[in-house]
Amino acid sequence: MVDDRKEVAELSRELSLELVRVTEAAAIESGRWVGKGNKIAADQAAVDAMRGAFDELQISGTIVIGEGEMDEAPMLYIGEKVGAGGQEVDIAIDPLEGTTLTAKGLSGAIAVLAMANKGGLLHAPDMYMMKMVVGPKAAGKIRLDAPIKDNLQVVAESLNRRIEELTVVVLDRPRHDTLISDIRKAGARVHLITDGDVSPALSVGIEGTGIHMLVGSGGAPEGVIAAAALKCLGGDMQARLLPENDAEIERMKQMGIEDPNKILFLDDLVPGDDVFFAATAVTQTNLLNEIRYFGGGARTHSLVMRSKTGTVRFVDAIHAFDKKMIPVIRRS
Repeated sequence: MVDDRKEVAELSRELSLELVRVTEAAAIESGRWVGKGNKIAADQAAVDAMRGAFDELQISGTIVIGEGEMDEAPMLYIGEKVGAGGQEVDIAIDPLEGTTLTAKGLSGAIAVLAMANKGGLLHAPDMYMMKMVVGPKAAGKIRLDAPIKDNLQVVAESLNRRIEELTVVVLDRPRHDTLISDIRKAGARVHLITDGDVSPALSVGIEGTGIHMLVGSGGAPEGVIAAAALKCLGGDMQARLLPENDAEIERMKQMGIEDPNKILFLDDLVPGDDVFFAATAVTQTNLLNEIRYFGGGARTHSLVMRSKTGTVRFVDAIHAFDKKMIPVIRRS
């Protein structure tokens, strides 16, 4: 008699490494557009490659966070089914986080995805979200509604250091001017980024990167992907959706969030108990080296994690294009 539970567990272990091939494919194709000033072409290359790579995975996946609604995106749209058949999973993707960074040749661009058991990821609408991210030592101690100085003190004490020794990542936007001023008045350093908060959220979750906290508003879909990474790393995140009109409030109610001011905890953002996360660098990041091409191939640097086991793998891979072509599905 076959033990079904064992069969599923083995499939899951295989998935943790198969997923990185999906982000590698997206990074390899979009990386050809680094510094060429065309963020649309870079994003399309990533989407085409990621969609093709999914077809080789033994999963029955549903895109719950993707490139947009069905009428907005021809591929990797919300609700699209991907995979060659197998275990049912929900998937959140950002084929190229940092399209502008890629176009300008700046650091911080990654191909990224998260995967969980069915219902294991919040189906976040495309709206702003206030986020606060900390690493494992400060997990369970932050309060989104508390003054930023109080949260900085909590993080500093958790890390056995002074506030003056903390570095906080904030998206460089006018809406954050007061927040940035308050962080500096408290004594902490501010590291401003122009785009892409999933990559710095990863840095917060891994000790030794020099990044200790991320705070501010950004995209809600990216927030869920970051939360998946933090669940794998043992970090913590609190968030609140920031609807800007009645339509967005109604969308929240459809998700089961009646109170627009509700604070979302990590388990609200990622309720699944078995979560996978994979990311491959396109340009240089704080954790991962940029993709590098050579005659007939490329070298990629990736991170793949699983929450259930706590395993964190860095994958340094060399790809020979004459041995295996990147599966790409072109848009019609």
